[in-house]
Amino acid sequence: MTDKGAPLLALDKVETRIGPYHILHGVDLVVPEGRATMLLGRNGAGKTTTARTVMALWRASAGSITFGGRDITREDAPTIARLGVGYVPESMGIFSDLTVAENLRLAAISGHLDPKRLDVIFSAFPAIKRFWLGRAGTLSGGQKQMLSIARAIVEPRRLLIIDEPTKGLAPAIIANMIGVFRDLKATGVTILMIEQNFALARAIGDTVAVMEDGRIVHHGSMAELADDDALQRRLLGLSMSAHQ
Repeated sequence: MTDKGAPLLALDKVETRIGPYHILHGVDLVVPEGRATMLLGRNGAGKTTTARTVMALWRASAGSITFGGRDITREDAPTIARLGVGYVPESMGIFSDLTVAENLRLAAISGHLDPKRLDVIFSAFPAIKRFWLGRAGTLSGGQKQMLSIARAIVEPRRLLIIDEPTKGLAPAIIANMIGVFRDLKATGVTILMIEQNFALARAIGDTVAVMEDGRIVHHGSMAELADDDALQRRLLGLSMSAHQ
């Protein structure tokens, strides 16, 4: 049984260096199971580096990362994915020359698409079904983002790490995504999301961590941060109420 609220993912004093650059400076982050944790911060704070370090796309140079109580600090990306971690990068990570169907088959561990899982995806993203045999490169920006998320959930996942899913999308598409993420939470999926859209962060976030200069400088309730303009301005340099 899921112990909702217990840590599923934990970073302890994680440091990451990329070439000569020291990006993460001892990141401590806990992602409670069954909830959505929003990772906020100014551009360049280290949010994407944190996500990529968890996925072993960049290696932690110090500290430890645990998932479900297992140390994954030195595991590779395929192993982490097989443990039940899905990743939606900011770049979307789709294959433009392949069809929508082929993109999803590649994302399925067995190469087989579960019809029941496809029904969930089609319900959430009707465009995926509509353009099933079309090349992914011909999709609109919003449709490509939908495909990227669909790739991450084509297999059951314990944790989804999602990097700015609403970037550049129309409000109507964002509203649809809020519903999708709420539905995923309702099934017990844990979410760690990097996001600049405060309306979405407030709508789905349970907990929040704020980064600055490669460190976590605040963690707590998303609702409390959303209701405290002074704290928002101190941590983020702006007010959520002015950026809905």
